[in-house]
Amino acid sequence: MLFNSYIFIFAFLPLTFFVYFYLNSRKLVVVAKVFLVFASLFFYSWWNIAYLPIILVSMFFNYVVGVSLSRDSLKSRVKSKTILIFGIVVNVSLLAYFKYADFFIVNFNYLTSSNIELLKLALPLAISFFTFQQIAYLVDSYRGETKEYDFLNYANFVTFFPQLIAGPIVHHKEMMPQFATPYNKVKRYSNIALGLFIFSIGLFKKIIIADNFALWATAGFDHVPVLNMIDAWVTSLSYTFQLYFDFSGYTDMAIGAALLFNIKLPINFNSPYKALSIQEFWRRWHITLSRFLKEYIYIPLGGNKRGEFRVYSNLMATFLIGGIWHGAGWTFLFWGFLHGFAIVIHRAWSKLGFKLNAIVAWFITFNFINITWVFFRAKEWEDAIKVLKGMFVGTLVLPAQWKEILNLLLAHNVQWVMAGLFITVVFKNSNQLAKRFKPNLLTSMYAATLFLMAVSSLSKLSEFLYFNF
Repeated sequence: MLFNSYIFIFAFLPLTFFVYFYLNSRKLVVVAKVFLVFASLFFYSWWNIAYLPIILVSMFFNYVVGVSLSRDSLKSRVKSKTILIFGIVVNVSLLAYFKYADFFIVNFNYLTSSNIELLKLALPLAISFFTFQQIAYLVDSYRGETKEYDFLNYANFVTFFPQLIAGPIVHHKEMMPQFATPYNKVKRYSNIALGLFIFSIGLFKKIIIADNFALWATAGFDHVPVLNMIDAWVTSLSYTFQLYFDFSGYTDMAIGAALLFNIKLPINFNSPYKALSIQEFWRRWHITLSRFLKEYIYIPLGGNKRGEFRVYSNLMATFLIGGIWHGAGWTFLFWGFLHGFAIVIHRAWSKLGFKLNAIVAWFITFNFINITWVFFRAKEWEDAIKVLKGMFVGTLVLPAQWKEILNLLLAHNVQWVMAGLFITVVFKNSNQLAKRFKPNLLTSMYAATLFLMAVSSLSKLSEFLYFNF
C-alpha cells in the first residue's frame, strides 16, 4: 500500500486514526496498541502477504535477544558479546539472503565459470530499514543503553506504518517512549493540523514534482540509446531532482502521518542540495542513515581515534557499506566508493587549512553529487557510461530518428530542471515551513491546494524509488 494511493489516503489512514483514538478514549490502551500493530502489519502485507512471516520472525527474534542482552543477571561480557554477534549475524544473514543472494551467485558464476541457477527472490519490503533499526537495538542493549522492554511498544517501534516501508530509520530511544506516554493517547488537534500540512507538502512533492522528473530520467537512462550533451545533463539532473523529491516527499508524508498519532519522527532531509561540501551533504541527506552508519559502523571501527590512515580506512569502509546497503550491484558499491573517496579528500583538504569560496564550493559539491547519482540510477554499467559520455563528450547533433522524442522531452524539461534547482537551493524546506506553521486560513488554503493538485493526479502510474533499496 502506497501513501500516494486513494485507498491509503481515504480509507486506511482515517480508519486507523479513528479506531486507534476511539479505543484510547475508552481506556483500552493495550487494545489500542495491539490494533496499531495489526493495522501496520496489514499495511505491510498489502503488498505481498507472503513476506509477513519474515518481519514477524525478525521482530520476535530481536526482541528476545535484546531483552537477553539487557538483563542485569547477564553479567558475563563474553557471553553478552557472543549473543550480540549471534543476533547481528542472523539479521545480516536474513538481509543477505533476500537482497544479495543472486548478486553473489552471478559474481561466483562469473569468476568460476559455474552455472548455478539464480534464486530470483523478490525483495521483502522494508527489510533493509527494519534490519538496521533492530541491529541498533541489539547493540544498544549490549551497551546497557536500552531502558524499555515492553513488547507492544517494541512491536510498534518496528512496525509503525508511517516509517515502516522507507524510513526514516528510527531509533528505539526516540520511538518507544512515545508509544508509552499517556499524553499521546488523546487527539491533539495542533498535531493533526501540522501533520496534514506536512503530509500535503510531501504528497505534492512526490506526485507533481518527482513523478514528472521520473518521466525524463527514465527516458534518458532506459530508452534513448545515445544522448547528446544537453540531453545527458537534463537526464542526470532530472534523476537528481526526482530522487530528492521522491524520497523527501515520502519522508514528509511519513512524518505527517505519524503526527496524526502524536508520534514525532526524526528529520531525514534538510535541504541537502544547499550543501557546500560533501560532508555537509551527508549531514543533510538521509540523516537517519548517516546517523546509523556513524554510530554503528564508523565509530565501532575506531572512528577518528586511531590515526589518520585508520580514519580514512574507516570512512571508506563505512561508505562502501552504505553503498551496498542501497542495492545489490557494483554500481551501488562504486557510488559508495566515490562518496567515501570524496569524504577522504574533503577531510585531507580541511586539515591542510584550505577553504573555497562558497559559490565555488556549492558548484563543485552539487555537480559531484549529480554525477555520482548517475551510477546510483544506472541499471548497468553501460547505462552509466552512456549518460556520462553524453555529459562530457557528447555532441549537440543527433540522428533524426531520435530527435523527435528528445525534443518533446526538452520542450518542458529544461524549465522543470531550472525550477527544481531553484526550489531545492532557494526555497525553505518542509522542516522550516513546519517550524513557522500556524493553523490559520492561509496555511489551510495552501495545504489544501497542494493536496488537491496531488490527489487529482493519483491515477497516474507512480513508482517509489526506495522500494528498490
